[in-house]
Amino acid sequence: MNKTFKKALLIASVVVPFLLYCVYYYAGVFRRAPYKFTEFEYFTFEYGPGDSLINKYNSRTGEYQYVNSHDSLVKMNMHLPEADLLYLHHQMAEQGLWDFPEVEIGDTSRRIDGQRPLRYSIAFYYKRTSKKVLFDESFNGDPKLKAANEEVVKQIEKVLNDEQNKEEENK
Repeated sequence: MNKTFKKALLIASVVVPFLLYCVYYYAGVFRRAPYKFTEFEYFTFEYGPGDSLINKYNSRTGEYQYVNSHDSLVKMNMHLPEADLLYLHHQMAEQGLWDFPEVEIGDTSRRIDGQRPLRYSIAFYYKRTSKKVLFDESFNGDPKLKAANEEVVKQIEKVLNDEQNKEEENK
């Protein structure tokens, strides 16, 4: 046997089975993925100081209520386009929302500028499963997890604000 044949045989006996196993393994992983956008039904987003989650959005019904800068409760009906829902789904996957613990609450007696810290409830519902996360600004766990939660909240608020601005321009 010459040297080239030995190298080709070694590569074929190590690399080819490894690649075949990777294809087999990951095809199954992606096929069984619990959070597929094709199975997405709706999401809810609620937030407010402490247990008072007065600001709410439900993508199924389009009901949106929030407290504006004049401390008035504003209620409106606002449906997000599918492109925005897909964007949020991808952002949640990118931030790892599916792996977040369900409850991330810190010291509830703590005050920030005399106010209780904001608490966020984020829930994504799919045909076969759902994911709900309760996140408090006073959460003092893993800094990377806290940063990921803050990014999730920022992305949802951005999409909601952009859609609200579009609807106000169309009036």
